[in-house]
Amino acid sequence: MADIPSHHFIYGTLRDYSTGEVIIDTDDERYRQKLARLLVGEKGYDKSELQPRLKIETLFAKSFVVSTIDLVLSVQGKRLLVIRYGPGSLVTRERPALAAARVLESEYVIPFTIVTNGEDAELLDSHSGKVLAYGIDAIPTRTQALAMMQDLDFLPLAAGSQRQMELRILNAYDKEVCCVGGPCALPHAPEG
Repeated sequence: MADIPSHHFIYGTLRDYSTGEVIIDTDDERYRQKLARLLVGEKGYDKSELQPRLKIETLFAKSFVVSTIDLVLSVQGKRLLVIRYGPGSLVTRERPALAAARVLESEYVIPFTIVTNGEDAELLDSHSGKVLAYGIDAIPTRTQALAMMQDLDFLPLAAGSQRQMELRILNAYDKEVCCVGGPCALPHAPEG
């Protein structure tokens, strides 16, 4: 086991399914890897269409937060779907996942968002926040994604302060607070 203080049990390392990169092996990461295998093996995506662990950095009220986007699916060169994983209730994951879909791409809102706990999922419209479908089967296959793209307009985020509001939401939801009241930073990390 690695000597990194964490709320997660660390088993060592594993090789990321889509990139081949060596990463820390935790229970949460095992679910993420299972999801990547599902997307390629059952849903028909190519590994090259999966972008894991994208980051969005925010700083508000002296609180620096790095939000990790578990997976982003791109089809025909367009980012189509943001996937955020988290254990527990899906409803509590919806708002920060939508915020990520709205600000990750500077040119347009990524049209769809998936929130999942590894066993269940919701497909959301990133613009309206409306839940479109429930269950792991709600994750579209590549063929379904291609059909969905024909009716999409890749629109930018509403003008004004909307982007700042979405970034603030990410900052608030994704801030990790340790059981002793401070941030849970890894040793030698810039925020640690």
